[in-house]
Amino acid sequence: MADLTTTFVGIKSPNPFWLASAPPTDKEYNVVRAFKAGWGGVVWKTLGAEGPPIVNVNGPRYGAIWGADRRLLGLNNIELITDRPLEVNLREIKQVKRDWPDRALVVSLMVPCDEESWKAILGHVEDTGADGVELNFGCPHGMSERGMGSAVGQVPEYIEMVTRWVKQHSRMPCIVKLTPNITDVRKPAEAAKRGGADAVSLINTINSITSVNLESFSPEPSIDGKGAHGGYCGPAVKPIALSMVSEIARHADTAGLPISGIGGITTWRDAAEFMALGAGNVQVCTAVMTYGFKIVQEMISGLSQYLDEREMAVADLVGRAVPNVTDWQYLNLNYVTKAQIDQELCIKCGRCYAACEDTSHQAIAMGQDRTFSVIDEECVACNLCIDVCPVENCITMRELEIGELDPRTGRKVAEYANWTTHPNNPMAQAAE
Repeated sequence: MADLTTTFVGIKSPNPFWLASAPPTDKEYNVVRAFKAGWGGVVWKTLGAEGPPIVNVNGPRYGAIWGADRRLLGLNNIELITDRPLEVNLREIKQVKRDWPDRALVVSLMVPCDEESWKAILGHVEDTGADGVELNFGCPHGMSERGMGSAVGQVPEYIEMVTRWVKQHSRMPCIVKLTPNITDVRKPAEAAKRGGADAVSLINTINSITSVNLESFSPEPSIDGKGAHGGYCGPAVKPIALSMVSEIARHADTAGLPISGIGGITTWRDAAEFMALGAGNVQVCTAVMTYGFKIVQEMISGLSQYLDEREMAVADLVGRAVPNVTDWQYLNLNYVTKAQIDQELCIKCGRCYAACEDTSHQAIAMGQDRTFSVIDEECVACNLCIDVCPVENCITMRELEIGELDPRTGRKVAEYANWTTHPNNPMAQAAE
């Protein structure tokens, strides 16, 4: 079984699977049960400053998006940071770290944007023996209206300033949690790095309204007939998270900055994809809220088997896909493929035909006996047919070899060439 032990910004854990700062990490009872289930670390639910506890709503806190089979695809939450007293959280954090010294325990923090507030809470957290802190610059609701959360995370200058305070007043590793509610995630990541951050984590939740009740005309979740925007998470946000992680991993000014990947991770394969795009570990929330703490056991066994089969270590996986992420203009325009349908696997449902005929390139023919075949002369290889086909591997793409005739264009497949040198590119013409 592969050794999944990881060291992230100096914090060692038995595996790269951490629980994200959220309701599952709100108290000692939950965290202990998570560690018993096998989680390598947790980020304790966000602590606020001393004083009156945060006040949450007493009605529904979650809205949901489901797939056709009622599978939960996304959650929209309007919950705030911990509503438990600071001293209670600190006492429990200290006890958990004492009882579980081999597990990573990072504390998420969000306090007003002034140096004294940060200095004060950092001293309290250091006294617990926690392994590090995560600065919550991502929460898009409730706290942002108070000048915290994403209100800080959307302003690179504030990120840099607060991160400097944290590094000045604490010896603990500092992870900056980034908001996805921004045009270019590289800018806040650069600011965090300039401020001295040891790592970044992303993504936090996406600003959203998941649905509207068409009887009461209130956004869900509804509180006494009214609704508010909240934070969206779950499997549906994974593509957005992967893209943002990859942007930081391959950007010249942030390459090498350790990343903790977050966003829709449900299986070991999801985790492996984040790690291949540069994440040194991953954080999970919605999957646990859906299936329970023991989901980590499948993640551990799945990732171990994957690495064993390929004779890889965890370190070999991290960043493995980054060199293969590029910009559109560098893609090979002379790479040609054609769809082909396996008649043995085809169930004659006709989805490929309907999709191609009505919305694509009319490149699939339907015979009188409902036999479907590809018209190579029309196929542009968009692979929409594969995406709508309900049978795995029934439709595949065949790569045309260099020198082979493309029946659609009537030209032979040529060597690599991209948009930067294409004759239709006005910028390429201007450069000549």
